[in-house]
Amino acid sequence: MQSPGGLDRLVLEETADPGAPGKGAIRVAIKANSLNYHDLLVALGTIPTENGRILLSDGAGVVEAVGEGVEEFKVGDAVVSTFFPIWLAGAPIPAAGGFQHTPGDGVDGMAAKYVVRPTTAFTHAPRGWTHPQAATIPTSALTAWRALVVDGGLKAGETVLVQGTGGVSIAALQIAKGMGAKVIATSSSDEKLERARKLGADFTINYRQERDWGKKAFALTGGLGVDHVIEVGGPATLEQSLRALKVGGHVALIGVLSGTAGELPIMLALLKQARIGALIVGSRRDQQDFVRALEVMGAAPVVDQIYPAAELVEAFRHLQSGRHFGKICIEW
Repeated sequence: MQSPGGLDRLVLEETADPGAPGKGAIRVAIKANSLNYHDLLVALGTIPTENGRILLSDGAGVVEAVGEGVEEFKVGDAVVSTFFPIWLAGAPIPAAGGFQHTPGDGVDGMAAKYVVRPTTAFTHAPRGWTHPQAATIPTSALTAWRALVVDGGLKAGETVLVQGTGGVSIAALQIAKGMGAKVIATSSSDEKLERARKLGADFTINYRQERDWGKKAFALTGGLGVDHVIEVGGPATLEQSLRALKVGGHVALIGVLSGTAGELPIMLALLKQARIGALIVGSRRDQQDFVRALEVMGAAPVVDQIYPAAELVEAFRHLQSGRHFGKICIEW
């Protein structure tokens, strides 16, 4: 699926078969993808790419062939793509400071029936997961894992505040509950908040009804404040996130739903001695660790809806509407 910019200009067309994998590479039959806000920005042309760029960063499928020297994978393995194929492990590297190596942005993405890539472009998928479930991992779910576990050092008994019910926030809710933490979830929809409670959210806040929702969240912790905030809203929500935070708490800056620039409430951040950390997804090693954890935790991801690949435009419009709860996927 290719795009020159704009949902109405998306093109589904036949392209040349990628052929057999060379040394250190694998050929994968892509079976499913999941959609992310980043993919939408690329499709809309907000993030400019080359004309004809094949879209989508997240893909899951089956290994069809392995190249010379490949030992990590074998034919028939279920695999899932990586967002930063050349960031293998450890602290972020310069190449993870942009999207020049990210599928569906700097390089062709996973909206294709077959791809041939170096082994670092994939990890094993969790055992027993469907392809759409596995496709939810590389961007949003791994972001939540890094925010809470890798960077945040989440511990049992701590409290996590998640904003909204999109892919990152629902994954963070499930990870937090799986690790014995408490969760406060916010949304403008009572129906979505009810679904969040069914997933284990301990407290919920309708932020349209509770404008000072940061103060409300702080009160729900007995006046101690939350340990972690999954901050996906951006400048319009950061002040409330800080009001909810405990002294010394952690804010994971992830999303830009309300814009890309704004004022930082510096005095509030100082009074809270907030640990504010910005992040984009994670390394390949982070994903491998996350997959192992998922196999232990056992919580399947929340898939809102699955579209056939030919209906990618409709899937993007559903994402754009904000009506979804969890992830939107497509199948080939």
